[in-house]
Amino acid sequence: FGFCRNGGARRGNVVVRSIASSVEAGDLISRKDESNLADDDSLVEGNDDLRNRIFRERLPKRSVSNVLQKWIDEGRRIEASDLRSISRDLRRSQRYKHALEISEWMVSHEEYHLSSSDYAIRIDLMAKVFGTSAAERYFEALPSSAKTNETYTALLHCYASLKQVENAEALFERIEPLPSSAITYNELMTLYVSADQPEKVPAIVHQMKQNNVAPDLFTYNLWVTSSATLSNSTDEVNRILDQMGSDEGRNESWIRYIKMVKAYLFAVGTMKSSRREAVAYEFLVMMYGAMEEKRKVDGVWKCMSGMGGNYASAVVSYLMLGDCDDEVAGIVEQWRRRNGGSEFDSSMWDKLVGGLESVGFGDEA
Repeated sequence: FGFCRNGGARRGNVVVRSIASSVEAGDLISRKDESNLADDDSLVEGNDDLRNRIFRERLPKRSVSNVLQKWIDEGRRIEASDLRSISRDLRRSQRYKHALEISEWMVSHEEYHLSSSDYAIRIDLMAKVFGTSAAERYFEALPSSAKTNETYTALLHCYASLKQVENAEALFERIEPLPSSAITYNELMTLYVSADQPEKVPAIVHQMKQNNVAPDLFTYNLWVTSSATLSNSTDEVNRILDQMGSDEGRNESWIRYIKMVKAYLFAVGTMKSSRREAVAYEFLVMMYGAMEEKRKVDGVWKCMSGMGGNYASAVVSYLMLGDCDDEVAGIVEQWRRRNGGSEFDSSMWDKLVGGLESVGFGDEA
């Protein structure tokens, strides 16, 4: 999961590249903080299974295809589910070339029936290894039956990652008539936020409603983020939160998010930051707090801590997670240092506690 750029503080469009969806299918969003996960978990001392053999081939120039063929030559079978699992872990380790080799193996062996997810993953991998033009050519050459919402969205993600607004908008026009889910619309809204065009987000939300596409938490977070970056007033953000609270699709994560944002707004009063990027971080960290995703909260906070800005959102997020006293203390200390080492200004803290109490989270405060 990639949050930061430049020596651990990756910024720019990647801040919001992670806002589009939590859906794991396709693993379309790189997860840099998981880059060593697969290597650590997959290599088990003494094991000689296919996964271990592949993960021992660490250098990109080494061929995974040779490993697969040797496994077959030894009279063993390779199930499609095993290939998909290994490919997922390779992508998490950012070993895209080797993951693409596995994809190519599946394509070249007719016994494997490729799903829309397989095609979508291949598009994403081709873009990472060979560039977007190669991914485009592959997509256009697919049979019509394989040009599904999932594969279209994979190519849309490629354009969005590079902030290619015109290409993304042209492709979206081709996608819109197809049955779609929120993730496709979220990709385009994510692009608009990252490309500093947040004013285009409300129109996409309107299109979703017209097309009867149900929004998800990521949709609302993008909408809230765009609104907050466009005005110092919190009125429109509160209006969106109220609409979110009455949405039939709401769940516990949504309710936590609404309460966290309202507590945050109570504390900060107005959206004072002139840096749209900082605002995106503030709502992103609260979204992951609402989802109870501590690892992702940690990742966003690492970026926020190097930027300045308002730390109230990170405090709210850790308080909601619970058992995070050390993290909250660390934020307060950094807040104090940022203000020249003077005594911590308790007024913001008091407002934050008041905000949490106002939405029924007094115990957490």
